[in-house]
Amino acid sequence: MAHAAPTAARRHRAEPRHLSWTAYVGPLTWGLVYGVYAAFMKRQMGPVDAANVFYGILCGLLFAAGMFALARLGPKLMRELHATAYGAFAGITFGYLYSLSGESVMRSTWLALAVGTGVGLIAFYRYYTRED
Repeated sequence: MAHAAPTAARRHRAEPRHLSWTAYVGPLTWGLVYGVYAAFMKRQMGPVDAANVFYGILCGLLFAAGMFALARLGPKLMRELHATAYGAFAGITFGYLYSLSGESVMRSTWLALAVGTGVGLIAFYRYYTRED
């Protein structure tokens, strides 16, 4: 006779966990690819020198740090902000690489906006259809 109303799922705060090495593999791998490509674009078919190598390392580390931060902080954001963050990250990183090719700033900006908007819309669709 007694019917209980369903209760909301409790969200317990998990103890802080240590990240395994696999959490770093993806961002570091993509950061390496991004850094090598940025150094290649900056070199413009000239000789490889120390400044070019350090430039690639710096670009790769910045990319990997941004990607790692998005992977850790993104799920805590609302789905709209999460998708916007990924769209902004993709647009900025693509626009910067495209600007290294010697194209105009306006063309780099428009293509970066197009890529960022596309990635943001796709990310929003993914987060909206797979809501927790």
